[in-house]
This record gives sequence, C-alpha cells and structure tokens, in this order.
Amino acid sequence: MRHLFFYSIIICLFYWSCTPKVTAPLVNNVPADEGKWATFKISEPEATEVWEPVPRKVTANENAFPSDAIVLFDGSSLDAWTSTKEVGKAASWTIANGAMTVKPGTGDIQTKQSFGDIQLHIEWRSPEVVESEGQGRGNSGVFFQKKYEVQILDNYENKTYPNGQAGAIYKQYPPRVNACRAPGVWQEYDIVFTAPTFNKDGMRTAPGHITVFHNGVLIQNHSELQGTTEYIGLPKNIAHGSGPIMLQDHSNLVSYRNIWVREI
Repeated sequence: MRHLFFYSIIICLFYWSCTPKVTAPLVNNVPADEGKWATFKISEPEATEVWEPVPRKVTANENAFPSDAIVLFDGSSLDAWTSTKEVGKAASWTIANGAMTVKPGTGDIQTKQSFGDIQLHIEWRSPEVVESEGQGRGNSGVFFQKKYEVQILDNYENKTYPNGQAGAIYKQYPPRVNACRAPGVWQEYDIVFTAPTFNKDGMRTAPGHITVFHNGVLIQNHSELQGTTEYIGLPKNIAHGSGPIMLQDHSNLVSYRNIWVREI
C-alpha cells in the first residue's frame, strides 16, 4: 500500500510539471505586471490579463470637443485655415452665427496644419432654399491630404450618380445607405481616415482606408482607397506624406461648424 501511495505522488508531480504555464504577458518586451514574478497556469484567468500600458484618459463631454482634439473651427474664426486659391492668404469664407459658409468664387480652403491618420468630426448644412438639382445642389466636399474626397451634397430626394452622392468616396464607393437630412438641417460626418503609405522608391506599400458615419449611420466601412479621387480619369497613386484637410468651394452656399480632429 505504501508503494502505491508513493507511486501516486510521483505520477501527480509528473503531470503537474507537464501542465502548460505562462508568465505574465509582455508589452514591448517588458512584463505586463512588472515587479511580479508570478507564474500562472494557462487555465487561470491571470495568465491572459495585460495590465500595462494603461490607456490615457480623454475627457469626452456631451456636445463638447474631446480633450485631446485639435479644434479646427469653433465658430469664432478661420485662424486654422488658409486659402488655396491665393497661397498664403487668409481664408475668406463668411462667418455668422457660429458657422462658416462657402463664399463662392473665393476658392477652396485648407488647414494650415498637415495630418496623417486622423478621426475627423465635421458638421455641415446645405442651403435651405433649393435652387438646383443633381450635382448642383448643396455641393462641397472634405478632402484628406487634399487628395481623397468624401462628398458633401444635398441628396435629400435629389438623384445623382451614387458614387458622387453625399457620403461617397468620390468616384470610388457609393455610401451604403442615404442618410441625408432635409435641406437647411445640420448634418454630421464622423470619419476615420487612414493614410496610404509609400516606400522610399515611391511605391505604395499599403492602401489608405476611410470609414464614415453620416448622422450616426455607418455608410463607409473601412473602404479601401484605390488612389486619389479624380473628377476625370482613374485614381492615381503618387507618393506623398501628410497633408492638409481641404474644404471645397463648389459655388454652393454650404455651411460648416464644430470641426475637430484627433490624430491616431
């Protein structure tokens, strides 16, 4: 009987030694739970807990800019913007009641700052008085790095080619649905832009992607950019780095407010 007990102990120790064990997970080659040398069995919950790094805190109050946002327009000035038509000149769109509005003929405006990957929030409004149809009705656009356009257009009961309607990645992808509100009503875009990357020889090594929420509705889901969004011709993939955000003067009185970005 004593021999049986002894062999039982030996067998238990053998199986215990063969049970897979993991140390605390590594983050950047540093133990996630630095300072502890505990070893856990893979069957224990602690084996897959990662404690470092701790996400930094961002304040995101209702109807307010996130605490880490770069505010591009808060309704008070166009200091963050410059004219593209007259290089180096101040943007000359009009400001009234906390919004800026396209001043037809003055040209597009762009941010003074350049960006790579970003989250953009922008609110826009097409004219309440409808004076045209198709592409002539509430037309503008937001361009990332001055090359990749998400279309702005009044498509509330207004037919046009789908890859050129509101929320389209222009001439590449129609929106999944039409989430447009009526003319004269404020609308929102929340956009995640991931820039394409290029190697030192100018070859594209990874495509860009765009995700768009229109009035809270997902209309572009990580859509892969084929290249630049050309009005005529096929997309181009010419090497570039970070670039400004540009808003288009398409001769329609489109207004904007509450514009901010978060670099990601």
